[in-house]
Amino acid sequence: MKYKAVILSFLFFLLVESNEKLPSSAEWEALNQSVGHRLIKSGNPFGSCAGDSTTPACKDLLEVFQNPYLIQQHPWGTQSIGWMDAWTTAASPYVIEAQKTEDIVAAVNFARVHKLKLVVKGAGHDYLGRSCAPDSLLIWTHKMRAVSLHEAFIPVGAPSLMKGIPAVSAQAGTRWVEAYDAVTTKNKRYVQGGGCATVGVAGGFLQGGGFGSFSKRYGTGAGNLIEAEIVLANGKVVVANEYQNEDLFWALKGGGGGTFGVVTRVTLRTHELPNYFGGVDGKITATSDQSYQVLIEQFINFYHKSLNNEHWGEQATLSPDNSLALNFVFQGLDKKQALKVWNPLIQWVKARPKAYQISIEAVDVPAQNWWSYDYWKTRQLGNVVHFQDNLYYWKGNQGEVAAYLYAQRTRWLPVNYFNKENSKKFAATLFNASRHWPVALHFNKGLSGAPSETIDRDRKTAINPVALESAALAIVAAIAQDIYPGVQGHEPDFNKGSELRAKVDAAAQILIDATPSSGTYSNESDYFEKDWQNSFWGKNYPRLLKIKQKYDPDNLFNCHHSVGSE
Repeated sequence: MKYKAVILSFLFFLLVESNEKLPSSAEWEALNQSVGHRLIKSGNPFGSCAGDSTTPACKDLLEVFQNPYLIQQHPWGTQSIGWMDAWTTAASPYVIEAQKTEDIVAAVNFARVHKLKLVVKGAGHDYLGRSCAPDSLLIWTHKMRAVSLHEAFIPVGAPSLMKGIPAVSAQAGTRWVEAYDAVTTKNKRYVQGGGCATVGVAGGFLQGGGFGSFSKRYGTGAGNLIEAEIVLANGKVVVANEYQNEDLFWALKGGGGGTFGVVTRVTLRTHELPNYFGGVDGKITATSDQSYQVLIEQFINFYHKSLNNEHWGEQATLSPDNSLALNFVFQGLDKKQALKVWNPLIQWVKARPKAYQISIEAVDVPAQNWWSYDYWKTRQLGNVVHFQDNLYYWKGNQGEVAAYLYAQRTRWLPVNYFNKENSKKFAATLFNASRHWPVALHFNKGLSGAPSETIDRDRKTAINPVALESAALAIVAAIAQDIYPGVQGHEPDFNKGSELRAKVDAAAQILIDATPSSGTYSNESDYFEKDWQNSFWGKNYPRLLKIKQKYDPDNLFNCHHSVGSE
């Protein structure tokens, strides 16, 4: 496994030169000319570390992997490094650095004619290794970042008397840091995107569903999609929306990235901006197992009564040390209003000083400044990591940079498990799971409590309908950093990884057994997910498969656990 990526890339080069069924040098050069000489020959990303990881060149390379924006500047760069027993990041031998739709058309046609594996990468955020492959032609969209705002967008083919929709259009390589700057910081509107600023707008995030910090109010990115331009497997460029190519449009809204074509531009609705965004952070620690289980039950009831609504999102984490970590965000409230919501739980805890310790604080920010680098700069960048110019990312996302996964299991938790009748039993379930490994409850990745218009939009997506009735997505994961397979001194520890995987599996299986009719979010799932078709898409899978067969009958667009990848 150590040199697998290098060997596969080398074999691919040999095949290109020796197998007449694969492109000749002249054919590669013709492709290069057709895309404006933007065909790149790439290589092993860890080549400078071969044999000696202490050289200046290797140290410089490993520094690149500590910053997501530096990673994105390289064709071989991926946010995740790999997954034990599953995949390891690897470079595509040939890369097209696309700058316009015509470049992508040329790449798709070339791959189809020569029967090459095709990979698409924008920002490179993907846990399952779907934005890299050692034996592929890579379409790299990172330079396609144009963003345009619309006061009244009218989809192609819409009725002539249709009233326009406030919207934003973004090209395939746009990251949320650019979209938020244009929509929120400069124009005082909101667009539903990712919590991490370095995630791409139009790729797997959106096409896989697209949950963000404030999804309890605004829904998923998929539910806010108005229109998409896409290059199909036959090389044709089409526009999909509610009025034309309606089946394809539905499939793009949660049916999985890299599956139905290459999306080159998306248009998303924008929303009126609330006065404030903010956060509540803290920790409650119990002094005994018994008091911890009581705390979990109390928290479940509190969540169901006070937080299961459009104002609240993000996370609570249950850990083996009997702590409950609180990392919530809110919208449409100020700090005083937010703390008033939490006061009943705070007072309940403080009334039991022998059983619990608590620390909690809240902050509010004018919503227009939530993604403003200039605003955070005046506050000494305490919660952000700055790269250059206006590029930054939340410090809380640092653990996702250069991540190597030993294991990850996820499960949607239906909201009815949180009600008064079920809370005691479910508290015991969560307690038992937390004995093995921390369980993070991502409440913004379940749509229960969202406004009816938000639910209605997401009901028209391809996402597993279970998400609409779930309070949270439970994530149980063992993720390490500073691990680079094939680099001396940075190799994965497979013995340790096996131990961690066993703990993750034990915790997750308790949750899975307790929620037999549930499923999970395809973008943040287990690489080894069983019955993934039903788990990711539920009753929507048969319809998605028919659409896949219609638009890509030869399965040109094929990646791990995507529709039609059986």
